[in-house]
Amino acid sequence: MVTGSACLHRQSLGICLRRRLAPSWNLCTRSCPTAHWKPPLQPGRSFASHAPRHQDVFHSQLEDLSSAAILSSLKSSPSVSQTLTEKIVQRHCVGLPKGKFVKSGDYVTLSPYKCMTHDNSWPVVTKFLSIGASEIHNKNQIVMTLDHDVQNKNETNLKKYQQIEEFAKQQGVAFYPAGRGIGHQIMVEEGYAWPGTLAVASDSHSNMYGGVGCLGTAVVRTDAASIWATSKTWWQIPPICKVTFTGTLPKGVTGKDVIVALCGLFSNDEVLNHAIEFIGSEESMSSLKVDDRLAIANMTTEWGALTGLFPIDETLQRWLRYKATVAALNQESSENGTCSQFSHQRLDELFANQLSADSGAKYSKYLHLNLSTLSPYVSGPNSVKVATPLQELAADNIQIDKAYLVSCTNSRASDLAAAAKVFKEAAEENNGIVPTIAERVGFYIAAASAPEQEAAEASGDWQTLLEAGAQPLPAGCGPCIGLGTGLLEPGEVGISASNRNFKGRMGSKEAKAYLASPEVVAASALHGWITGPGWYDQPEGWAGVIRGDGDGIREEDRMITAEQALEKVIGQLDNLVEDSEKGIHGIENTVSGTENLTEVLPGFPERLEGEIVFCDADNINTDGIYPGKYTYQDNVTPEKMAEVVMSNYDEAFASIAREGDILVAGFNFGCGSSREQAATAILAKKIPLVVAGSFGNIFSRNSINNALMGVEVPKLVQRLRESFSGAEPQGSQQNVTEPSQNRESLDSPPPAPQSVPQQEKLLTRRTGWKLVWDVRRSKVDVQEGENGAKWSQKVGELPPNVQEIIARGGLEKWVKKEIEGSK
Repeated sequence: MVTGSACLHRQSLGICLRRRLAPSWNLCTRSCPTAHWKPPLQPGRSFASHAPRHQDVFHSQLEDLSSAAILSSLKSSPSVSQTLTEKIVQRHCVGLPKGKFVKSGDYVTLSPYKCMTHDNSWPVVTKFLSIGASEIHNKNQIVMTLDHDVQNKNETNLKKYQQIEEFAKQQGVAFYPAGRGIGHQIMVEEGYAWPGTLAVASDSHSNMYGGVGCLGTAVVRTDAASIWATSKTWWQIPPICKVTFTGTLPKGVTGKDVIVALCGLFSNDEVLNHAIEFIGSEESMSSLKVDDRLAIANMTTEWGALTGLFPIDETLQRWLRYKATVAALNQESSENGTCSQFSHQRLDELFANQLSADSGAKYSKYLHLNLSTLSPYVSGPNSVKVATPLQELAADNIQIDKAYLVSCTNSRASDLAAAAKVFKEAAEENNGIVPTIAERVGFYIAAASAPEQEAAEASGDWQTLLEAGAQPLPAGCGPCIGLGTGLLEPGEVGISASNRNFKGRMGSKEAKAYLASPEVVAASALHGWITGPGWYDQPEGWAGVIRGDGDGIREEDRMITAEQALEKVIGQLDNLVEDSEKGIHGIENTVSGTENLTEVLPGFPERLEGEIVFCDADNINTDGIYPGKYTYQDNVTPEKMAEVVMSNYDEAFASIAREGDILVAGFNFGCGSSREQAATAILAKKIPLVVAGSFGNIFSRNSINNALMGVEVPKLVQRLRESFSGAEPQGSQQNVTEPSQNRESLDSPPPAPQSVPQQEKLLTRRTGWKLVWDVRRSKVDVQEGENGAKWSQKVGELPPNVQEIIARGGLEKWVKKEIEGSK
């Protein structure tokens, strides 16, 4: 799919905010040595007024596969400055030309260090088999866990779990059964999320791996199947934001408070579809223990980011040494001698070749937060973008019905200890007897993994919580994703240490959900209303949370070297050049002078044209595009898909739109869940092209994988609104929700509130405008009605390799064809 100037709408996993183009695939199994994945030329996106920028084709990817190994020890040359994100990606790129250093915006072929799937492993298996694959290409790369629906004992779920386990054993890959723990926690505690590597998972909270210096990001099921078959996938390196921590974390303030505050204090999509790198002084970073970092990195997903990466610093090194020591002791005491990822020898090698960002690395954005000025925070109700200091919220005396200490975010042994401490301290004032929770409150606890529960049991913390009246649940996701025991009922209020609180996530849509740290959850369960344990003392003279743009260091306090000063001047000159390019090659310009023409494959159309059908709304989510009640019905025909497409957004869409139309929508089109039918249903309606101001990241990936083309043209959305609505859109929650029966999309972000014009006339409109996409010249021509204005805009290049994927009907069919050709 081509976005406003490229084939993916959005950053990274295909997100629309950047100015590059999409990848091109050429996947193969080990038996196909001549077929490779070939990332294409990558011009600039025509977003805002940026000029096109071109990149070289990775020619070595056209050559023998033996040259496409992971670059495990490549380091930047002194003349190339890279961020930590870029350096990790560099290590895992396949087939880069000699001397090529990746940067933000590049589309690259990756061979991830690890790929984890959970309950959705079986849908991945079916895709894997459907493309003609039979054996996983790199068995050491794959980890399978069962963690989402572990309380469900019905025959269908048990059969699915059995099928997944049998497949994993047949393939000889790492497998962890139901009850062993949440997949992300397993990835960390077993050392699969290894510092300095890149790991992916078919779950949006893969960001959590960044807490231990591992670049973690999510993939969709088709990508996971392709990784199983070929060991490779594609990625666009997102814009990278540096978040600088200053000060130190006060007593009574946790990592959970940090990320809840960040989500609320920077709530205007500042980091949407970005990769984040957290940095700070040694003093600042040492106040954030590894478990705090895991919680922060985990919820960078809710903040809108694609990754959240912490450095490999002394704090992490101490944690790793501890893990290696424990592993060595366990090996000595074990009769069989277990094999652990953690060993001191491996750590010696890691620290000797440790990665860190170069001093001159360029970031797209800089933010800062003074940890010393933070207090405990609570998120909600029903939104992570609403964050309130606990002190303010406690004054409202909000009664609760349920409390939850569950999820991969905050249910490790340290979190359970913090919660137990609340009751132990209360016991000291109760003649040593552990007090029970408030009479009307249900308190549910589930450890992140079996080993974490064992650690809590050994310390007595687990028993303390049980004595207080907590109801134990098996290690797994459970209530966090609205599955199993203890869900919120209509009218109830809950507080949880988990990561998401959007409406209906943990039960009824008529309930209210808040997020907070484990100790605040425990204190609230004890008292029956939202409150804290009283461990935080507000500093004298406190005047609010210090945060904002930049790194938070005053210029007069800044000490830089001569080299850094030179790098700063060079950076300023680069910005001047870019600004000049914008003036010369603004988005209004048509192609003039010497053109860089795109090769068009024989039989692929050089032009696509049609009448514009305008759906005038932002944040149209995937349930609005394709209703959830059809998502897991396997027998839905293309005709039925065409009938119901967009029906949750506008029931009249199917009768208004016609074959060959070009669908134009607002911004963030396709946000929400990972269902691939959101793309295939549009194709079933025989609409070949979608144009939007921007696209949701998962929708973008699914579009490329399913041969739906898309282009980002923000100016077109603006002109349509000026002509037909006469008003800027405003947020308006529509009755479009994620159905409870969706099980394979449970890891997906919440459906965004849809935004519609204040003076809405029609949800779907035939405009009479014509759009022509010139594939060879990478531009669109728009005719605003029969006698209206005509204008052109540069968009991204659709390279031949992407044309080939589209011509073959998507990634699955492409891979299948390559596998068949190799036999």
